[in-house]
Amino acid sequence: MSSPTAESVTQVGSGDRGSAAPVLEVEGLRVFYGNIEAVKGVSIKVHPGEIVTLIGSNGAGKTTTLRAISGLNAPRHGTITFEGKSIGGRPGHEIVKLGIAQSPEGRKIFGRMSVQENLELGAFQRTDKDGIKDDVARVFDLFPRLKERINQRAGTMSGGEQQMLAMGRALMARPKLLMLDEPSMGLAPVLVDLIFETVKEVNAQGTTILMVEQNALAALDVARYAYVLESGKIKLEGPAAALATNDEVRKAYLGEG
Repeated sequence: MSSPTAESVTQVGSGDRGSAAPVLEVEGLRVFYGNIEAVKGVSIKVHPGEIVTLIGSNGAGKTTTLRAISGLNAPRHGTITFEGKSIGGRPGHEIVKLGIAQSPEGRKIFGRMSVQENLELGAFQRTDKDGIKDDVARVFDLFPRLKERINQRAGTMSGGEQQMLAMGRALMARPKLLMLDEPSMGLAPVLVDLIFETVKEVNAQGTTILMVEQNALAALDVARYAYVLESGKIKLEGPAAALATNDEVRKAYLGEG
């Protein structure tokens, strides 16, 4: 199949992100559901230590892009490179082992299992018992509410608590790259603030983050770099601060104008 005609991407602000090689590089990604092309030649880079966000409306291809990176959707075309290794088309468990973990849209916690059991499942490929114990303590430090509910069935917790658990479970894989898919979806404003403060704290502790988020204002506030997806293609990219003040972004995604 021939490649589609290249679409121009508008760069907003300075694209200089330093000299370090990207930890994740996606080039020309095309993903289909049957005959429907959901992602149409997406190219993104995530550098070590960054928070990078993908914003855009429903159906723009944001979640599908994450699913392709994490091995849940096989790309038909394009390349995905993580720490210099090609990972496109590899199964999900191999990608987790390489150092990428995802907190999925809709949380997808195991409702009949306890908080403790959900966290232990996040470390299913690890054998370092002391390290696992340390990381459980780290999750409880980030999310004290989870410690209070350690033996509670996850399905009986609030939406905000389940989101904390989904993020904590992903962190139990000790990822080099943490991917967050709609971490603020359906949450009350006070919990949205808490989730994004925790995103910043996890990043400050050394974890690189790639985040899909419909709350564009909050996402651009915490991210260093951002991509705007529209109908499966990158339309704009640039430093998050520059996109937050861009007229087109403010009208389309921040409800202004």
